[in-house]
Amino acid sequence: MIEMHGATTGNGSGLFPDPAASATAVVDGRGIVTGWSTGAEQLLGYPYQDVVGRPAARLLGLDPDAEDVLSAVLDGRSSTAVLRHRDGQRIEVRLRAFSSLDGEGNAQQLVVATTPDRPELRATTTTEEAFAQCHLPLMVFDSELRALRASAGAVRELALSEEQLSGRRVTDIMPPHICQSVEEGMRRAFKTGKPEQFHVRGRARPTARERVWSITVSPLKTPTGQVRRVQLTALDVTEQHLARERLALLNDVSTQVGSTLDVMRTAQEMADVAVGWLADFVTIDLLDSLFRGVEPMPSATGAVALRRAAQQSVLPGVPEALIRPGDVDYYPQSSPPARCLATGRPSLHRSLDEAIKDWQAVDPKRSWVVQTFGVHSIMVIPLRARGITLGVGVFVRHRRQEPFQDDDLLLAEEIGARAAVAVDNARRYTLERTTALALQRSLLPRRFAAQDAVEAAYRYLPARTRAGLGGDWFDVIPLSGARVALVVGDVVGHGLHASATMGRLRTAVRTLADVDIPTDELLVHLDDLVTRLATEEDPTADPGAESATDTTTDLIATCLYVVYDPVERRCTAASAGHPPPAVATPDGTAHFIDVSPGPPLGVGGLPFETVEWQLPEGSLLALYTDGLVEGTHRDLDKGLTLLRRRLEQPAHSPEAVCEDLIQTLLPAQPRDDVALLVARTRVLDASQVATWDLPSDPAAVAGARAEVQTRLAAWRLSDVAFTAELVISELVTNAIRYGQPPIRLRLIRDAALICEVSDSNSTAPHLRRARVFDEGGRGLLLVAQFADRWGTRHHAQGKTIWAEINC
Repeated sequence: MIEMHGATTGNGSGLFPDPAASATAVVDGRGIVTGWSTGAEQLLGYPYQDVVGRPAARLLGLDPDAEDVLSAVLDGRSSTAVLRHRDGQRIEVRLRAFSSLDGEGNAQQLVVATTPDRPELRATTTTEEAFAQCHLPLMVFDSELRALRASAGAVRELALSEEQLSGRRVTDIMPPHICQSVEEGMRRAFKTGKPEQFHVRGRARPTARERVWSITVSPLKTPTGQVRRVQLTALDVTEQHLARERLALLNDVSTQVGSTLDVMRTAQEMADVAVGWLADFVTIDLLDSLFRGVEPMPSATGAVALRRAAQQSVLPGVPEALIRPGDVDYYPQSSPPARCLATGRPSLHRSLDEAIKDWQAVDPKRSWVVQTFGVHSIMVIPLRARGITLGVGVFVRHRRQEPFQDDDLLLAEEIGARAAVAVDNARRYTLERTTALALQRSLLPRRFAAQDAVEAAYRYLPARTRAGLGGDWFDVIPLSGARVALVVGDVVGHGLHASATMGRLRTAVRTLADVDIPTDELLVHLDDLVTRLATEEDPTADPGAESATDTTTDLIATCLYVVYDPVERRCTAASAGHPPPAVATPDGTAHFIDVSPGPPLGVGGLPFETVEWQLPEGSLLALYTDGLVEGTHRDLDKGLTLLRRRLEQPAHSPEAVCEDLIQTLLPAQPRDDVALLVARTRVLDASQVATWDLPSDPAAVAGARAEVQTRLAAWRLSDVAFTAELVISELVTNAIRYGQPPIRLRLIRDAALICEVSDSNSTAPHLRRARVFDEGGRGLLLVAQFADRWGTRHHAQGKTIWAEINC
């Protein structure tokens, strides 16, 4: 306040008003302002230093008769005038002057300005009433941070009277964690002279509930700009803060829950998000059938068995849990979780509720948890998605004093609804993936057919991505003459369509292999098949026929077909756009076979080339799909280099080689399907093979039978000698009669006795049924009746008729 110069006695019109409580100014005899009160400063906005020493008429700048009005007022007559506020606002006031003398005896006037609606005699009273009745917590502190004044709102929130608050520091009034923030804010306001605003969370008094306050600390300055007081205002923003936190929590649920298509992982993400802010302990229990992807079917009677999918706690180690994730928990039929599962409705409970007491009575272990950890509030919510109840979530508070409210239940329902959709998506994906994987595995060989040409091992790894299963396949096919075919292929794309196409191609390869055609011709027939399939399944012919699970519309596949002959130690291979086979020889070196990669299957019209090479006994053959060599580096060259280096390492068995390659070349989550086939070659000993060149003379048949009888006796196979003589007699007779020289007979002792007769005529005989009076046509019929298998194999030099007889 500005101390006004002048006497305290009146001039006949009454006592002087209190200069500190009114808008007053002192004007000397020349019309110059010599005094300016705080009230005047608040009324017109001009500070003391901007007014004192200047003509008073300037304050009446909006009045055209400013000089006349001022003269009338100074003559003792009351007058109405329009004053100009510093910001340009027009203020209508009533002016009245009181005569007095200054300290030197000179005449001066005390001018009092009052507004029509705020008389000067009521100004102080109104300010006091407004402060005392303010419903907001409002306090004034001095420079030592001691309370000077407190509003009715502050008295109510702190539960202390203004007299009790007066003179106390903030540390004597508020909780410690709030005191530090408030004191620091007030000190900064004193230091900078600028207002401070911040948020604090806590209880204004021990018995009050926890709330969030928006604190504003404003400096109170003298007309000279010195900060002598600070004003503290507290605004309860708990509801706004909780609303923001709820929105943030729901956003976390949307972004963090459902990051994978794994049921357990999704449930755990929900528990992790809810614990801490909403609850102190959370359990997520799901129907057991959900983990198998089956449509969940809750039990109608008896205790409800639920499998624990996830649990989380604010306490380390989740000590409140009675079971571990993955175990089954049983809930009595009358318990809140069981009723929630049956009705699909949430429920809110206190630990003293009858429902909780009844539950504790029949479940002593949970009663121990309630008593030990001080559980006082419980929420049970259903996890429902697309009209199906998947399980229940239980939210517990035992560390936070505030019980759950209805708003918390609504929030928990929203969290459960969003998480349930993610869980159901995971369930559906699990079901689809399980179905597709079962289909694919049913189309792949479960075990290899018996053969002695190679020792084989394999690995098949489906992709761990949302793209779905692919069309990789492999096979080991026994061929005639103790040979074996090794096959690896890959249908481009993912999904059920790729898996089904893979199955059709594998079946076709086996069928063509049984015909015993050369490797390049087999790929030609397979290419024609893929082209026909692509034409039949052209999605442009029927827009609705394309499956939503497929990621490709072109039917393209690659295939590598290798035939190994253990008698001659020869490999023959042809490739349709497939990575080359790798060979590791017993001397520890490894290399890739330069197989000319023909066009992928489905391109059509282009030839395939065949390559042959010799293999030492005990060599390793590795056939694979591109998912193996592109698994880690996504670089084919680097993957092939690493594969070659790993094959050069000593290995005890094909199984060990497969395991090493999978562990070394692939990441934990392969992005593409992987098929790997590793075979160690064997060689038939010369003592297991007998070969005779026969003349093209019917008389040679008897000699051939004699040679066969002698060889079978040496092999101790006399039990099949009669059958073998009969079969060989018919095959040799046919070759002499219908074939062309040279004629060769070969016996191979393997898992079965193999009889082969070769000639240079490419015309293949065919089986027919002879009539009663026919003289011929019964030879192959006898062979088919006595042999377990028989067939024809064409080659560049002619053909070979073969038959197998089980020993």
